[in-house]
Amino acid sequence: MEAIARLVPLLVGPGAPPPPSGIRSHLKLTLRPSAETGDARCEQWLDEHCLELTDLDKAQLAEVDRQLGIGDSGAPLGAATAGRYRKVSKSCIRRAAELGVIEADPWPPAPRGRAQRKASRAKRTINVRALPDPGKMAVLIDAIESHQPSSRMYRVMTACMYYGGLRPSEVVMVRVSSLHLPTAGWGRIDVTTADIAFDEPGEPKTGPRSVPIPPVLVAMLRGRIEQLGLGGDDLVFRTRNGTRPSGSNWSRALRRAIALTAGRPMRLYDCRHAAATTWLGAGVPLGEVARRMGHSVETLVSTYVGALDGDEQLANARIDSALAGSASAGRVQPVAV
Repeated sequence: MEAIARLVPLLVGPGAPPPPSGIRSHLKLTLRPSAETGDARCEQWLDEHCLELTDLDKAQLAEVDRQLGIGDSGAPLGAATAGRYRKVSKSCIRRAAELGVIEADPWPPAPRGRAQRKASRAKRTINVRALPDPGKMAVLIDAIESHQPSSRMYRVMTACMYYGGLRPSEVVMVRVSSLHLPTAGWGRIDVTTADIAFDEPGEPKTGPRSVPIPPVLVAMLRGRIEQLGLGGDDLVFRTRNGTRPSGSNWSRALRRAIALTAGRPMRLYDCRHAAATTWLGAGVPLGEVARRMGHSVETLVSTYVGALDGDEQLANARIDSALAGSASAGRVQPVAV
């Protein structure tokens, strides 16, 4: 919805006046299937200045493509954000062509060979040496709890990111019914829902998955559920007012804990990165780590390549052992005469 709300006001004829304030909020309300009545000023502006799909041409859409990469302040947006807006916008126009609403997709294609120029791609490798090891992460998570009642909630939320590898958007939508918490041993979280807008449930970024969780996290979750008397489809992490925990308050709780433990500065999302590097360092197979994180193996390896240091020596030792065993098995034994 954010991408479409940015796209539509750009699809206007030459000489159109600037859109009225609140145009994006208006579109987010009125473009949904359960449309609400919006701002009359915005509706009038859209009726008067928005072009029909059949009026769009490559020259205009090339300019739209450029503007989708610019923020409200006039500064370029981040590559991932701009790419997301462009991808959704192009998909809308392409779908119109597929349905026969327009004869052909007028959006200019990307320069030939752009997808193959790997050298120009932004590197997403994580500096794994800057992430806390398992011992430091355990101390950091415990340090989040303070005299503030909400700190106990943020402690368990952070533990879900580290011990379960969940994204923040997935943590805030965990329900009691999605948890399997035995009295002993490992449990499991069924990750089926994520927060796709503020407090709006949707499918997780890379689809549903089921993640095993260690006894330490099982105990934390059981304690929270029992303390609050939760059950059924209750959301596990809500404020005292019943609202979604804010990312800013969660981040502040983490920063306070980092200051108390004299740890390196880290973002909230780094707790998930620390989970992946812990599992890889423990020798968990790549395919299993990718499944738990909700990644492809290719994405996992390219993102956490630094966590694989030492694999070459381990692999060489195992191959040596296998070769020695095969040579011994294939050696002809002398026959006594």
